[in-house]
Amino acid sequence: MTEIGGGSGMVASQINSPVAGPSLEQLIPTDLRISSEAMGLSSQVTLRPATIADALMLASWDREPHVIACSSDDPEAEVAFGGIEWTTEIAGSTDDSHYVIAEVAGVPVGVTHVCDPHTEQTHYWGEIEPGLRAIDIWIGPPEWLGRGVGTQMMTQMIERCFAAPDVTGIVIDPLNSNTGAHRFYRRLGFTIVGRRRFDEDDCLVMRLEKADWPVPARASPV
Repeated sequence: MTEIGGGSGMVASQINSPVAGPSLEQLIPTDLRISSEAMGLSSQVTLRPATIADALMLASWDREPHVIACSSDDPEAEVAFGGIEWTTEIAGSTDDSHYVIAEVAGVPVGVTHVCDPHTEQTHYWGEIEPGLRAIDIWIGPPEWLGRGVGTQMMTQMIERCFAAPDVTGIVIDPLNSNTGAHRFYRRLGFTIVGRRRFDEDDCLVMRLEKADWPVPARASPV
């Protein structure tokens, strides 16, 4: 399910044992941590492909309470998405299923997963027509919530997807309980298709048609 949304279509390996030694946050290179200078900027988001060097950072984001809450309805969950082994996940990226990092002034603030739900190898979406893209986005550091980062991330990814002539629509699957995400996506022009269960997750499938983009008004900051 989608993070602001949550997410997802992602097939991930489980983390089977606790991490010993320094925390994941301590292991993240200092040049990838949020700086006071970046926090003072106007939050202009840029996108770049995710690399294996991002794995530890993404694993640390998966421990953030807001990321966990948007990935599962399980109140006992301690890590988002069941515990992705990010090095393996990113190394397995393909043209029809890959990750994109969002940055502000060179500082990573969020991540996007985009896939072709008709062709990607996990078949997470089951039987679905061609010509679509599925998008998941989530913001990592909690201090970037409510600053418009999510709106910029989703807007840029929508525009990238619809730039392809054969793409006619975008689907997302936020948790049915994530009513804030539903409001966010409706402001971006998504409409409700209906509730659907993906494995253990009770989701609300939503869809945006290329003919309905762009919408006159943008979403409120997320």
